[in-house]
Amino acid sequence: MKSIRLLIVLIVGVFAYPPAGAQTHYKARLSAGVRGGVTLARQDLSPSVPQKFVMGSTGAVTFRYTEEKLFGLVAELGWTQRGWEEDFEESPLRYSRKFTYMTLPVMTQIIFGSRRAKCFINLGPEFSFMVGENINANFDYNDLSSVTDWPERKRMTEQLGMKVANKFDYGITGGIGVEFYVQPRHSITLEGRYYFGLGNIFKSSKADTFSASRCTSIEISLGYNFRLK
Repeated sequence: MKSIRLLIVLIVGVFAYPPAGAQTHYKARLSAGVRGGVTLARQDLSPSVPQKFVMGSTGAVTFRYTEEKLFGLVAELGWTQRGWEEDFEESPLRYSRKFTYMTLPVMTQIIFGSRRAKCFINLGPEFSFMVGENINANFDYNDLSSVTDWPERKRMTEQLGMKVANKFDYGITGGIGVEFYVQPRHSITLEGRYYFGLGNIFKSSKADTFSASRCTSIEISLGYNFRLK
């Protein structure tokens, strides 16, 4: 319930911004653009599982509305890859699982800097829906008894073949970046962003294996924006 209340507060804060900004004397600006980059993702599982970051891709079409000199509203429609890679330490075994999501973040943006170069901070809720998944393993994870090199130390294995129960995800995303204006209407951005999921991809009742199975990821992306007005 605390996570849901936090998300509601963020949504109200984001959408409550434009009317307040409309009272200023700054000229409104609307920009559109694209961005693309890489992701480093892990799965927040409880009980915990030894794992490493798995690399994926991300991209989006972006829209930004700026009513004030220092504040704006950013909305995106894109995709991102999340998931995890199992950590078998020195073992030759390999297993990674990637989830591809369609994403819709809506963020408040704080802007500061000069006319040619600016820094910005983004923060807000993100909603996503899983449209695909892929498992890459060099062993039969459905029949571990046939794996001769399986580690002797006891570890969780249910997650290897467990089916996704919840394809819809929601969470909080935030990032920091820089924007360089090559012309008054054209700019290039570089951003690092972190996503913390609040939903579980696996069933999470008291009778289920995992009480938490949330997505987390780091994104690094390069973007281009064009000011429409």
